[in-house]
Amino acid sequence: MSLEDTEIKIGGTSFKGIYVAIVLSLATSLGGVFWSASSLYSRLEAVESITIPDVQPMQEELQLIKQQLQDNEIGALSAKLATLGTNLATIMDQQEKLLELKSELSTLSKEIEAMKGTVAAAEITTRDNEDIADRITVLTKEAEDLWEAISYLSNPYR
Repeated sequence: MSLEDTEIKIGGTSFKGIYVAIVLSLATSLGGVFWSASSLYSRLEAVESITIPDVQPMQEELQLIKQQLQDNEIGALSAKLATLGTNLATIMDQQEKLLELKSELSTLSKEIEAMKGTVAAAEITTRDNEDIADRITVLTKEAEDLWEAISYLSNPYR
C-alpha cells in the first residue's frame, strides 16, 4: 500500500494520503516557525525589560576625578619625580665617595697605629740615650778628675 493509494475520509470528504502528508509537514513547519517566533519575542521582551542605569552620576563622578587630577597637578609631580631622581643619583655618588673616604681613613688609622709603635720605640731609645749621656758626663768628669790627680801626683808642688 503506497501513500498515493491511501485515502482518508473526514466528514464525507476524502483526502488522498499524499495531500495529508503535505498538509501535516506544512503544519508542523508552521508550528515550528510560530514556536521560534514566540521564543524570540519572549527573549526580546526580557531584554527590553532590563533598565539601563542612569549614567549621569557616573559622568559627574568622572568629571570630579578629572578635576581632582588637575588640582593635584600630575604634570608637576613628574617634574618633582625627575628632580628627586637627580637628587638620588647625587646622593649615591656622594655615598660612593664617603665609602672611599672610609676605606682611606681605615688605612690611615692603621698607619697611625704603626707610627704610635714607632714613636714609643723612639721614646724608649731617647730615654736610653739620656741615660747614656748622663753616664758619659759622669765618665767625662771622672776622667778629668783622674787627669787632675795624675797631674797633681806628677807635680805635687804646684
